[in-house]
Amino acid sequence: MKYFAGNFCKDLGKNHHGNRIDRHWWKKERFVMSNSNHVTTSSRREFLKNTGRFAAVSALAGTAIPYVHAGDNQTIRVALVGCGGRGTGAAGNALSVKQGPTKLVAMADVFDHRLKGSYDALTQRFKDQVDVPEDRKFIGFDAYRKAIDCLSPGDVVIFATPPAFRWVHFTYAIKKGVNVFMEKPVTVDGPTTRRMLKLAEDSKKKNMKVGVGLMIRHCRARRALLDRIRDGEIGDIVTLRAYRMAGPMVGFAKPNPGKLSELMYQIKEFHSFLWGSGGIYSDFYIHQIDECSWMKGAWPERAQAVGGRQYRGESIDQNFDHYSVEYTYPDGNKLFLYGRNIAGCHDEFASYAHGTKGLGIISTSSHSPGRCRTYEGYNIEKDKLIWGFPQPEPNPYQTEWDDLVDAIRNDKPYNEVKRGAEASLVSSMGRMASHTGQVVSWDDILNCDHEFAPEVDELTLNSPAPIQAGDDGKYPVPQPGIVTDQEYRINQVS
Repeated sequence: MKYFAGNFCKDLGKNHHGNRIDRHWWKKERFVMSNSNHVTTSSRREFLKNTGRFAAVSALAGTAIPYVHAGDNQTIRVALVGCGGRGTGAAGNALSVKQGPTKLVAMADVFDHRLKGSYDALTQRFKDQVDVPEDRKFIGFDAYRKAIDCLSPGDVVIFATPPAFRWVHFTYAIKKGVNVFMEKPVTVDGPTTRRMLKLAEDSKKKNMKVGVGLMIRHCRARRALLDRIRDGEIGDIVTLRAYRMAGPMVGFAKPNPGKLSELMYQIKEFHSFLWGSGGIYSDFYIHQIDECSWMKGAWPERAQAVGGRQYRGESIDQNFDHYSVEYTYPDGNKLFLYGRNIAGCHDEFASYAHGTKGLGIISTSSHSPGRCRTYEGYNIEKDKLIWGFPQPEPNPYQTEWDDLVDAIRNDKPYNEVKRGAEASLVSSMGRMASHTGQVVSWDDILNCDHEFAPEVDELTLNSPAPIQAGDDGKYPVPQPGIVTDQEYRINQVS
């Protein structure tokens, strides 16, 4: 069995079934169409690019911390593991909650410049809430443990490293019993999903409060839309469609210039490597998949797809630059997902629910604000408008933290790990269908025995990278119809 750049399990050819946009606490995410037909993202990523303080999201190998709910007047201490854009944004949201005092007390990363950049940015905005002296700034693959060990039960650790390390960190968090906020996706293949589902049960037994960065579920506008859909305002859902189409973004890495080891280069460019992130499909499209399935009230049971690579230039990553995926739900209804990262094309960022009586708009132009609306019939026209959520709407990147801290302080049941693992699995299912050219079912991907980075918990600065380039300097890429199964030929490319 051979698999170059996806997640391949048993021979699916013989089996019929088979930046989130970086959160930005200082600016609301929005998409603006430019004259060149590109999409400009005003988000955490743009801030980092413009300031030059830190590059793409960082990474760490390791584990996590302990939990107990905090009292009403007790300061909740926060540790940040992974100090790139997403981690910095999540920490900013944590320090912005209104339900009682919070304080950042420890930081960890494998890149010291990212930790410094994150620290400087957070200190500038939250001077009185950042208490991270030099002896609580940790660098290295064991840094997550040291940061977690600075916490006590009731505190929160943020996991914002590449998702490959999520299960490792979470395992340590459960050992320590601290609350957790982890970025999505939480898994990138079948084995890590099975592992995460087991960890979810373990964390529940400890009454840990765990949030997962699928912030759409905490969007007040989308919650109101869900209520209206459930009340029958647009009738029964029969079709969903979603779009994530823009110009090239992260995940299109150039060759390693040689300033970093191969391992550190791949961690730095983790969106470009399937072992690190599941690629741009898992890391970004997961939101559209999750919000549509939430409105539907079910997860898809199988996927079939097409996709490909073109106009690659010097890019040596493992991603396709366009995807078209048909997800099928248990009742036969479909979700059609369209993803593209090619300049000069039509751009669209939106999700729609088609009912028997009308249309529900789940997303329009960005994750926040959603600008959710319902229409009579299927044409988006003013005289057909039934309802629209009042603007401005609360930022879901903040409300997800408000909800988590409320659960901690009031000891409410709160654990999103299972749902996060399932959303990650469904994302992997669609990616795998595209990369192999096969129909991939829920059971296929869940029971797949291929794990991208089975020894990720043992990585050190001297470890080889989980994937190696061929003699031509290129990494293995998907070959639909040719590579349709599980084996991952690390050192070969076509």
